[in-house]
Amino acid sequence: MTPEMAFECLLVSHDPVVFSAMDRILKSFSICTRLCPTTSRAASVLEEGSTDLVVIDWEGEPSLDLVHEVLSSQRKQRPTIVAVASDDRAIPGVHVVLRKPITPETGTTSFRAAYSRMLRDYRRHARYALLESIQAAGENGRAIPATLTNIGDGGLGLSTKEELMIGEILAFHLQLPAAPRQISIQARVLWTRDYGAAGCEFVRIPPVDLQILHDWLKGKCPVKKPLIDA
Repeated sequence: MTPEMAFECLLVSHDPVVFSAMDRILKSFSICTRLCPTTSRAASVLEEGSTDLVVIDWEGEPSLDLVHEVLSSQRKQRPTIVAVASDDRAIPGVHVVLRKPITPETGTTSFRAAYSRMLRDYRRHARYALLESIQAAGENGRAIPATLTNIGDGGLGLSTKEELMIGEILAFHLQLPAAPRQISIQARVLWTRDYGAAGCEFVRIPPVDLQILHDWLKGKCPVKKPLIDA
Protein backbone atom coordinates (compact mmCIF):
# COMPACT_ATOMS: atom_id res chain seq x y z
CA MET A 1 0.00 0.00 0.00
CA THR A 2 0.96 3.64 -0.42
CA PRO A 3 2.13 5.80 2.53
CA GLU A 4 -1.49 6.99 2.82
CA MET A 5 -2.47 3.30 3.18
CA ALA A 6 -4.75 3.31 0.15
CA PHE A 7 -5.22 0.17 -1.91
CA GLU A 8 -3.24 0.10 -5.16
CA CYS A 9 -4.80 -0.87 -8.49
CA LEU A 10 -3.22 -1.86 -11.79
CA LEU A 11 -5.61 -0.96 -14.61
CA VAL A 12 -4.82 -2.80 -17.84
CA SER A 13 -6.46 -1.02 -20.77
CA HIS A 14 -5.66 1.08 -23.84
CA ASP A 15 -9.26 2.32 -24.18
CA PRO A 16 -9.67 5.95 -22.99
CA VAL A 17 -13.39 5.38 -22.40
CA VAL A 18 -12.71 2.49 -20.02
CA PHE A 19 -9.92 4.42 -18.29
CA SER A 20 -12.09 7.50 -17.78
CA ALA A 21 -14.97 5.51 -16.29
CA MET A 22 -12.74 3.34 -14.11
CA ASP A 23 -10.63 6.26 -12.89
CA ARG A 24 -13.71 8.01 -11.45
CA ILE A 25 -14.96 4.84 -9.78
CA LEU A 26 -11.56 3.91 -8.32
CA LYS A 27 -11.06 7.42 -6.93
CA SER A 28 -14.44 7.22 -5.21
CA PHE A 29 -13.12 4.15 -3.37
CA SER A 30 -9.85 5.96 -2.51
CA ILE A 31 -7.92 3.42 -4.61
CA CYS A 32 -4.69 4.59 -6.25
CA THR A 33 -4.45 3.64 -9.92
CA ARG A 34 -1.56 2.81 -12.22
CA LEU A 35 -2.34 2.44 -15.92
CA CYS A 36 -0.78 -0.18 -18.17
CA PRO A 37 -1.82 -0.30 -21.86
CA THR A 38 -0.70 -3.92 -22.45
CA THR A 39 -0.83 -7.22 -20.58
CA SER A 40 2.89 -7.82 -21.23
CA ARG A 41 3.82 -4.62 -19.41
CA ALA A 42 1.34 -5.41 -16.65
CA ALA A 43 3.07 -8.70 -15.91
CA SER A 44 6.35 -6.93 -15.12
CA VAL A 45 4.57 -4.38 -12.90
CA LEU A 46 2.96 -7.19 -10.91
CA GLU A 47 6.40 -8.55 -10.08
CA GLU A 48 6.98 -5.45 -7.96
CA GLY A 49 4.52 -6.95 -5.50
CA SER A 50 2.59 -3.87 -4.32
CA THR A 51 -0.65 -4.36 -6.30
CA ASP A 52 -3.86 -5.07 -4.36
CA LEU A 53 -6.27 -4.98 -7.32
CA VAL A 54 -5.94 -5.80 -11.03
CA VAL A 55 -8.60 -4.44 -13.39
CA ILE A 56 -8.37 -5.94 -16.90
CA ASP A 57 -10.12 -4.58 -19.98
CA TRP A 58 -10.83 -8.08 -21.25
CA GLU A 59 -9.23 -9.10 -24.55
CA GLY A 60 -9.53 -12.88 -24.50
CA GLU A 61 -6.41 -15.05 -24.48
CA PRO A 62 -3.84 -12.34 -23.54
CA SER A 63 -6.02 -11.33 -20.58
CA LEU A 64 -6.44 -14.96 -19.55
CA ASP A 65 -2.64 -15.37 -19.60
CA LEU A 66 -2.32 -12.39 -17.25
CA VAL A 67 -4.87 -13.90 -14.86
CA HIS A 68 -2.84 -17.12 -14.86
CA GLU A 69 0.31 -15.15 -13.95
CA VAL A 70 -1.49 -13.49 -11.07
CA LEU A 71 -2.82 -16.79 -9.74
CA SER A 72 0.53 -18.56 -10.08
CA SER A 73 2.35 -15.83 -8.15
CA GLN A 74 4.27 -16.88 -5.05
CA ARG A 75 2.95 -13.90 -3.11
CA LYS A 76 1.11 -14.89 0.06
CA GLN A 77 -1.57 -12.30 -0.64
CA ARG A 78 -2.63 -12.27 -4.29
CA PRO A 79 -4.51 -9.28 -5.74
CA THR A 80 -8.22 -9.23 -6.40
CA ILE A 81 -9.01 -9.47 -10.14
CA VAL A 82 -11.79 -7.54 -11.89
CA ALA A 83 -12.57 -8.06 -15.59
CA VAL A 84 -14.29 -5.38 -17.66
CA ALA A 85 -15.98 -7.45 -20.36
CA SER A 86 -18.65 -7.33 -23.05
CA ASP A 87 -20.88 -9.66 -21.01
CA ASP A 88 -21.14 -10.65 -17.37
CA ARG A 89 -20.42 -14.35 -17.69
CA ALA A 90 -18.09 -15.80 -15.06
CA ILE A 91 -14.41 -16.00 -16.09
CA PRO A 92 -12.12 -18.61 -14.48
CA GLY A 93 -9.80 -16.96 -11.96
CA VAL A 94 -11.63 -13.60 -12.06
CA HIS A 95 -13.31 -12.51 -8.84
CA VAL A 96 -15.64 -9.81 -10.22
CA VAL A 97 -16.89 -9.24 -13.78
CA LEU A 98 -18.05 -5.73 -14.73
CA ARG A 99 -20.09 -5.55 -17.92
CA LYS A 100 -19.61 -2.85 -20.56
CA PRO A 101 -20.72 -0.15 -20.98
CA ILE A 102 -19.67 0.94 -17.49
CA THR A 103 -22.11 3.14 -15.61
CA PRO A 104 -21.64 4.76 -12.20
CA GLU A 105 -24.27 2.39 -10.79
CA THR A 106 -22.86 -0.87 -12.16
CA GLY A 107 -19.29 0.20 -11.48
CA THR A 108 -20.02 1.11 -7.86
CA THR A 109 -21.90 -2.15 -7.25
CA SER A 110 -19.09 -4.26 -8.69
CA PHE A 111 -16.39 -2.42 -6.79
CA ARG A 112 -18.19 -2.71 -3.49
CA ALA A 113 -17.76 -6.46 -3.89
CA ALA A 114 -14.12 -6.12 -4.96
CA TYR A 115 -13.34 -3.66 -2.16
CA SER A 116 -14.88 -5.92 0.48
CA ARG A 117 -12.76 -8.80 -0.75
CA MET A 118 -9.55 -6.72 -0.69
CA LEU A 119 -10.28 -5.47 2.80
CA ARG A 120 -11.00 -8.99 4.05
CA ASP A 121 -7.77 -10.33 2.53
CA TYR A 122 -5.75 -7.40 3.87
CA ARG A 123 -7.00 -7.92 7.40
CA ARG A 124 -6.49 -11.68 7.20
CA HIS A 125 -2.85 -11.33 6.17
CA ALA A 126 -1.94 -8.22 8.16
CA ARG A 127 0.07 -8.72 11.33
CA TYR A 128 0.40 -6.18 14.12
CA ALA A 129 3.49 -6.10 16.28
CA LEU A 130 3.15 -6.87 19.99
CA LEU A 131 5.56 -7.69 22.78
CA GLU A 132 3.28 -9.35 25.30
CA SER A 133 4.49 -12.03 27.71
CA ILE A 134 2.19 -15.05 27.95
CA GLN A 135 2.15 -18.35 29.81
CA ALA A 136 0.86 -21.00 27.41
CA ALA A 137 -0.17 -24.56 28.16
CA GLY A 138 1.14 -27.04 25.61
CA GLU A 139 0.77 -30.79 25.12
CA ASN A 140 0.12 -32.67 28.39
CA GLY A 141 -0.33 -29.33 30.14
CA ARG A 142 3.36 -28.39 30.07
CA ALA A 143 4.01 -24.72 30.84
CA ILE A 144 5.52 -22.69 27.98
CA PRO A 145 6.60 -19.13 28.79
CA ALA A 146 6.66 -17.12 25.57
CA THR A 147 6.45 -13.65 24.08
CA LEU A 148 3.72 -12.92 21.57
CA THR A 149 5.42 -10.91 18.81
CA ASN A 150 2.55 -10.26 16.38
CA ILE A 151 -1.12 -11.05 15.83
CA GLY A 152 -3.66 -10.87 13.02
CA ASP A 153 -7.04 -12.23 11.97
CA GLY A 154 -5.69 -15.68 11.16
CA GLY A 155 -2.94 -16.29 13.67
CA LEU A 156 0.02 -15.01 15.61
CA GLY A 157 3.78 -15.14 16.05
CA LEU A 158 5.62 -16.28 19.16
CA SER A 159 9.12 -16.29 20.53
CA THR A 160 10.09 -18.87 23.15
CA LYS A 161 13.09 -20.77 24.49
CA GLU A 162 10.96 -23.90 24.83
CA GLU A 163 10.90 -26.53 22.08
CA LEU A 164 7.63 -26.51 20.16
CA MET A 165 6.32 -29.29 17.95
CA ILE A 166 4.62 -28.68 14.63
CA GLY A 167 0.90 -29.28 15.16
CA GLU A 168 1.06 -28.74 18.92
CA ILE A 169 -1.94 -26.88 20.39
CA LEU A 170 -1.16 -23.99 22.74
CA ALA A 171 -3.75 -22.51 25.09
CA PHE A 172 -3.28 -19.15 26.81
CA HIS A 173 -4.88 -15.88 27.87
CA LEU A 174 -3.89 -12.59 26.23
CA GLN A 175 -4.43 -9.00 27.29
CA LEU A 176 -4.47 -6.86 24.16
CA PRO A 177 -3.43 -3.23 24.79
CA ALA A 178 -6.50 -1.13 25.68
CA ALA A 179 -8.87 -4.12 25.27
CA PRO A 180 -11.60 -4.39 27.93
CA ARG A 181 -10.36 -7.73 29.27
CA GLN A 182 -8.21 -10.75 28.55
CA ILE A 183 -9.18 -13.10 25.75
CA SER A 184 -8.76 -16.88 25.63
CA ILE A 185 -6.92 -18.39 22.65
CA GLN A 186 -6.11 -21.88 21.41
CA ALA A 187 -3.60 -21.90 18.55
CA ARG A 188 -1.84 -24.60 16.53
CA VAL A 189 1.90 -24.36 15.80
CA LEU A 190 2.45 -24.21 12.02
CA TRP A 191 6.20 -23.62 11.84
CA THR A 192 9.22 -23.09 14.07
CA ARG A 193 12.74 -21.71 13.67
CA ASP A 194 15.98 -22.62 15.41
CA TYR A 195 16.23 -19.15 16.99
CA GLY A 196 12.95 -19.62 18.90
CA ALA A 197 10.38 -18.01 16.60
CA ALA A 198 7.14 -19.81 15.78
CA GLY A 199 4.02 -19.14 13.74
CA CYS A 200 0.58 -20.32 14.84
CA GLU A 201 -2.96 -20.44 13.44
CA PHE A 202 -6.05 -19.96 15.56
CA VAL A 203 -7.93 -23.14 16.46
CA ARG A 204 -10.52 -21.83 18.91
CA ILE A 205 -11.42 -18.45 20.38
CA PRO A 206 -14.73 -18.05 22.26
CA PRO A 207 -17.20 -15.90 20.27
CA VAL A 208 -17.15 -12.97 22.71
CA ASP A 209 -13.34 -12.99 22.80
CA LEU A 210 -13.20 -13.27 19.01
CA GLN A 211 -15.29 -10.10 18.73
CA ILE A 212 -12.88 -8.31 21.08
CA LEU A 213 -9.98 -9.40 18.87
CA HIS A 214 -11.76 -8.34 15.66
CA ASP A 215 -12.64 -4.94 17.13
CA TRP A 216 -9.05 -4.45 18.25
CA LEU A 217 -7.65 -5.42 14.85
CA LYS A 218 -10.15 -3.20 13.05
CA GLY A 219 -8.92 -0.26 15.10
CA LYS A 220 -5.38 -1.07 14.00
CA CYS A 221 -6.26 -1.33 10.29
CA PRO A 222 -5.17 2.03 8.78
CA VAL A 223 -6.79 1.61 5.37
CA LYS A 224 -7.89 4.87 3.78
CA LYS A 225 -11.69 5.04 3.79
CA PRO A 226 -13.59 5.29 0.49
CA LEU A 227 -15.28 8.58 -0.42
CA ILE A 228 -18.50 6.58 -0.82
CA ASP A 229 -20.14 4.05 1.46
CA ALA A 230 -18.48 0.71 0.64
